[in-house]
Amino acid sequence: MKVLIIGANGQLGSELVTAFERDVVVALAHKDLDITDHEASARLFERARPDVVINTSAYHQVDLCETTAGRAFEVNAFAVRHLAQLCRQHDALFLHTSTDYVFDGSKGRPYLEEDAPNPQSVYATAKLAGEYFVRHECPRHWVVRTCGLFGDAGRSSKGYNFVDLMLRLQKEQKPIRVVNDQVLAPTRAREAARKMYELIQYERRHRSGENLGLESHELYGIVHITAKGECSWFEFARTVFEEMGLTANLSPTTSEKFGAAAKRPSYSVLAHGKLAQLKMDDMEDWRDGLRIYLAEKRAAAPHPGPVLAS
Repeated sequence: MKVLIIGANGQLGSELVTAFERDVVVALAHKDLDITDHEASARLFERARPDVVINTSAYHQVDLCETTAGRAFEVNAFAVRHLAQLCRQHDALFLHTSTDYVFDGSKGRPYLEEDAPNPQSVYATAKLAGEYFVRHECPRHWVVRTCGLFGDAGRSSKGYNFVDLMLRLQKEQKPIRVVNDQVLAPTRAREAARKMYELIQYERRHRSGENLGLESHELYGIVHITAKGECSWFEFARTVFEEMGLTANLSPTTSEKFGAAAKRPSYSVLAHGKLAQLKMDDMEDWRDGLRIYLAEKRAAAPHPGPVLAS
């Protein structure tokens, strides 16, 4: 199986490259492919002939999108439409990553895949447009909504994830203000990659004729891949410090006082309706994922050399 991974140097993309290490992987960072260059994308598909395409790339500067809407839609919607069209032409399975931000947060309990979106920002609106293009253009697709990803690669545009940022600010002994009125399910990138890998294996079994109890029209669509449980960003930060045994100058604040340019949903926890239907809902709790991530960071940290007696 040949797997094309777009955005392979990001948090999720790098974990997907590892997850598919037994397959033929074409791993592309932005420097390798600008997905807004439609001719370059078409040439790549002709050359690579992928069986599976996973798109994790996005213009995800959420606040900056408010003043650069054209760029947001160019990357998150129109380029995605073209990728979906290419997947249909080449009969490739298309996994496209989207976001919990497509919801407005007013439901107050976990959102199912079929719940009506109501994006509150340019970024979220562009991502939702990308979702619709995928669903319209490519029959073999999964739109994978994720939430609060954190992984070893950090975010390619920032160089860090939320957990690492909290640890850096604590080390610098800086005051840390984190919003306490946005509730989510922080998700370890490696865990999300694991489930996306399993989804693709499930589809391979279906395509090979194995009776899995689902028709094709029931198999594809939107799927929520997030950790179980929920917390606010403030609670997430506090747990990071508790798990590390650190004391930080941490205080809660509100979204209004924080003053971000783009509005975020106050509640964006995602229910796993599709995973439950596929009997694949074994996602870890966000606390367990955080503990694993922090344990790996501690294990990878350089140890001080021996102290020599004078």
